[in-house]
Parts: sequence; structure tokens; C-alpha cells
Amino acid sequence: MPAALCLQIEDNTSLEDSVKEAKEHFPPSNPELLLTDAVFETVTVGTLPSLLFLNETVFEKTVSEREDTEKILSCSKEQNSDLISGVYEGGLKVWECTYDLLEQIEKNGETFRDKTVLDLGCGAGLLGILALKRGASQVHFQDYNSTVIEQLTVPNVILNCQEDEEGDWEGDNNRKRTVKIQDKHGCEKEDEIFKPPPKKRATDMSQHTLMRRCHFFSGNWKTFLPLILKKEPQPKFDIIFTSETIYNTAYYPALHEALQKLLASNGQVYLATKSHYFGVGGGLHLFETFVKEKGVFSLDRLWDGEEGLQRHVVELPG
Repeated sequence: MPAALCLQIEDNTSLEDSVKEAKEHFPPSNPELLLTDAVFETVTVGTLPSLLFLNETVFEKTVSEREDTEKILSCSKEQNSDLISGVYEGGLKVWECTYDLLEQIEKNGETFRDKTVLDLGCGAGLLGILALKRGASQVHFQDYNSTVIEQLTVPNVILNCQEDEEGDWEGDNNRKRTVKIQDKHGCEKEDEIFKPPPKKRATDMSQHTLMRRCHFFSGNWKTFLPLILKKEPQPKFDIIFTSETIYNTAYYPALHEALQKLLASNGQVYLATKSHYFGVGGGLHLFETFVKEKGVFSLDRLWDGEEGLQRHVVELPG
């Protein structure tokens, strides 16, 4: 891809009008290629089940080895940027507010038993994976970039499905490595991460009980919505998660329409966000104003963080 295409969309092109065609993705029957030399870490919040996800540092260092038709991995690396509007929307990074929402879920004691869940702007997919492991009947994962879905979200779901099937095998010290990683506050620490044993790459994951409950989509919300509404029966979601997705006001109309048309009656939207996104312009106050003007949802604050750049978890009841 020419370097110019790694730049943000030109000024004369509205982000609101840019199109990233949506498509559905299907996990491979054999995850060997996706998990070859995979290195991952574990996050546990309170009493929630442990969640496995590919280590971000290792993932970035193996960019050249990964299939990426969108070239977002190389663009992100070249520009040293977590956001290239209209090209790459930050899905390769686990953002701080995801941890805030996990902590709120743990506090509320939500089990997700037999509920349908949408992880909108899923990135690594931790919120949807948690719902899957706690009994959700269906979980849909959506991210802007197909590379994120194929190279990060799907492998993370596979890792957690395998872990659920085979139990705790992390006691194998021969598979431990110590690396430096950043926690959710940006502080560097040493942690032990693991490589999955070979037997975990031999299962036909498309037939796994949990995997059969999952559906994966990429594309922007304008094209994702009509694609998913074509499904029979038409899906409605009891719970919609969306974390760090209101950073750009140009995306608010499409996001709001997706929430309005996909949320079941008496459903809940859980949104985690920062107060303000410097350099992009969005934030909670602007989104709250937008929601009030639309008059469809109320917006209730569940948690307000006071340390550093303020973060919030809010609820939009159906």
C-alpha cells in the first residue's frame, strides 16, 4: 500500500460518508496458522472467569508474519499511531475503558445466561468473550477492520474456547515466558505469559460448542447494520457492549442507529468511554447531548473515574 493511503482521509472526504463494506467472517476449522507461536496473557477481574488474549507487544513485533490485506498493521507501525481515521480505528489495542467495563460487570454480577450479546467495536473481543463464557446463547463480534477480526478477535475466542475445554494447563513452567507489558494505567510491569501447547491447535474449532454461538463481522456501522438485519430471524440483542467508540462525533449517527435498531425491548447498552478524546474531538458530553437530542434513549451513569483522564461507564436502557 502506498504511504499516502496510510494517512487520514483527505479533508474533502467526510468520515461520515466513508464506506468500509461489512462482511461476515467464519473461523477456520483448524486454528493452527492463527495460533502458531501465539503468546498470550491472562486478565482476571474479581470473580470473573479468566480471559485469554494475544499479547499486544508480541503481536506488534510479528506484524510482518501476519496476513493483512488492509495493510493496517504496517500503517499503524509506520505512523506509530493507534488511530488512522477511516483506515484503522484502533482495534488492535485493548483500551483502558474495556477494563472499567469488566469491573462494572463484576460489580453488578451479570451472568449473561441465555442472553444474546453484541460486542460492537469489539477489538480483542474481551467483553463478548466474557459473555460467552458466562452463558450467553449468542455473541456477535463486530469491528471496523477485517484484519482485527481475523487476526485478533477470532484467535482470542479460539484461545478461550480451548481453555474452557481443556481446563487449566498454565502450570506448565516450560511454556512460561516473562515479558514487560503495560497495565491499564499505562504502567510497565513484568508478567508471565504463555504459549499454548501443540494439542490446543489440533481441534476443529468450528465445531466447538462455544464457537458455534459466535458470529464475526467487519465493516463500518452503516454497512454492518443492513447486513445483519438481513439475517433470518432478524437479530435483537439483550445486551450491547461498546467501549471507546464515541471518540469521533462523525460516527454518532451510525452508532445511534445501530443501537436503536438492534437492541431488544428491555435490553441494555453498556458504553465505556473517556470524558474527552484529545485530537479527535468526541467524548461523553457530546455523545450525551446527541442522545438527548434524538430522544430515543436515556443515559444513566454507572461509574465515574476521577483519576487522570476521566473515564466513565454508562447505560442506555432499551
